[in-house]
Amino acid sequence: MHTADGTVRAVPVVGSSAADEHAYWMRRALALADRAADEGEVPVGAVVVRDGQLLGEGWNQVIGARDASAHAEVVALRAAGRAAGNYRLSGAVLYATLEPCTMCAGALVHARIAELVFAASEPRAGVVCSNGSLLDAAWYNHRVNWRGGVLAADSSQRLQAFFQARRAPRQ
Repeated sequence: MHTADGTVRAVPVVGSSAADEHAYWMRRALALADRAADEGEVPVGAVVVRDGQLLGEGWNQVIGARDASAHAEVVALRAAGRAAGNYRLSGAVLYATLEPCTMCAGALVHARIAELVFAASEPRAGVVCSNGSLLDAAWYNHRVNWRGGVLAADSSQRLQAFFQARRAPRQ
């Protein structure tokens, strides 16, 4: 639901659970992943939400922006920081369609994100649980709680289709 100021707020459903809310926001992130794919980018999307309100969203834009740091999570964090008027986003949840890389995991810590919810694991570069446990490292001054697997099949299907299409011989 859009509010009068143009922001997006989740519509609470009577009897809804945290799982319903996670699925709601992950579907929005998946739509952003579709936008990335339409632009020829790896289909990853992300949204930042606090108190049921969308603060920022992003999709992979590294090719179009010619910016190695323009991962969906970073783009969403930048937008959320502008909306909140502060780079620290205490109490916010970041939804990403793919397990974050090292750069994005570090950005989550610096932004003081309360929780990361991601869809698919990333066996090559994921550092939340696939190739390490960066967010669980004791040396950080902030702890980001996390959960993976929310709508993982939907995200994995998009990624597989994207890379299969790229590998297909051109006619």
